[in-house]
Amino acid sequence: MKKIIILSLAAFSLMGNAQTTATPAEKEWDVSMYGFIRTDYIYDSRKSSSVREDQLNLYPLDVVRDSNGKDVNAVSQSNFLSVTSRLGAKVKGPNVWGAKMNGTLEGDFYGNIEGTSIGLLRLRHAFVTMDWTKTQITMGQTWYPTFIPEVFPGVADFNTGIMFNPFGWATQVKLKQNLTKEFSVAITAYKEREFTATTSAIGTQNSASINSPIPSMNLSFQFKNQKWIAGVGAEYKSIQPLTDNGSTTTKLATTEKVNSSSVFGYAKYSNDKFFVKVYGISGGNLNSLVMLGGFTGTTNNGIQSYDPIKTTASWIEIASNGKSVAPGLFFGYTKNDGASTAASTVSTIYMRGISGSRVIDNVWRASARVDFKKNKFRISPEIEYTAATWGDADLYGKAIDNKTNVGNVRGLVSCAYSF
Repeated sequence: MKKIIILSLAAFSLMGNAQTTATPAEKEWDVSMYGFIRTDYIYDSRKSSSVREDQLNLYPLDVVRDSNGKDVNAVSQSNFLSVTSRLGAKVKGPNVWGAKMNGTLEGDFYGNIEGTSIGLLRLRHAFVTMDWTKTQITMGQTWYPTFIPEVFPGVADFNTGIMFNPFGWATQVKLKQNLTKEFSVAITAYKEREFTATTSAIGTQNSASINSPIPSMNLSFQFKNQKWIAGVGAEYKSIQPLTDNGSTTTKLATTEKVNSSSVFGYAKYSNDKFFVKVYGISGGNLNSLVMLGGFTGTTNNGIQSYDPIKTTASWIEIASNGKSVAPGLFFGYTKNDGASTAASTVSTIYMRGISGSRVIDNVWRASARVDFKKNKFRISPEIEYTAATWGDADLYGKAIDNKTNVGNVRGLVSCAYSF
């Protein structure tokens, strides 16, 4: 009996050791949450074209005189906001056809429409990536392919370098191929759906993109190693603002499109102490990227034809990689280069940066910040100056006469607690 007890204890001991040394099975599904809680205090010395209760500033407004000759836009403003707080989930699941599966679903409380929807949940990202190591396919809503997640301005202001760097999300299919360990090529087909400017007297925000059977196409190349990221790309876009001329008396079908192209390039160098980023883009009809531009409309025989308004933009950022204190500097410039074909009237110039008969010629911005970081908490004071040159618009969408320079000083303190 004593021998039986001893043998039984030994067997249980071996079973216990086997269980503790066995390799745990890989999770079939894994879901992780992330995000941040953010509050910004904002002060502006002048009224600006802005979004969501002045959270996102684009450019200072033109001089507008009242009956006593006083500039009604030369007034200061301020606000507290937390609507940029963010919540997201990353999902990993079982392999599909040999590909690792990853998904991201992310939103914030910025809303989609000025005024009525601020504070409501807004979709930012909703995409799935299939990864075969050398080949990746991404499907869903994520960054425009001209927005480079590794190379965008790290300013404290929520504008993220907007007006100088492309911004926004588009539903897309992207194929990326790693040619070598450091070099890759990607082709993306997408449909724009965010931030488009008014394109005609009728139609919805996204009707011009929906009306076109041709998706926007983007081709890009990227080099990436431990310290350097650099890339170039080109894009072709074709949208159709209208399917008929909108007339109530003589209705005519139309298939007139706005065909445009753009090129862009970027680079980033980073080491343990600092980083430098540069970016440049030039092309037509860039308004959906929250940039200057759009197109002109010319009416012949009751039908409008279109020509893209060209824009150039570039920026540079230099900042510290300090773990607890990280200062940074940013400078950006953008220019309205106009269209090649004149509009019928100023009212048929469809673009961002026009107000009545006045249009923006150029905008530049300089800012300085310091990030104070501890664990997952960050507080970032920033001072920013944005200047715009306004002028009377010609029929090509360019500023020609009576130019006026206006500027806005923005003081900002941003606090964010990440998780």
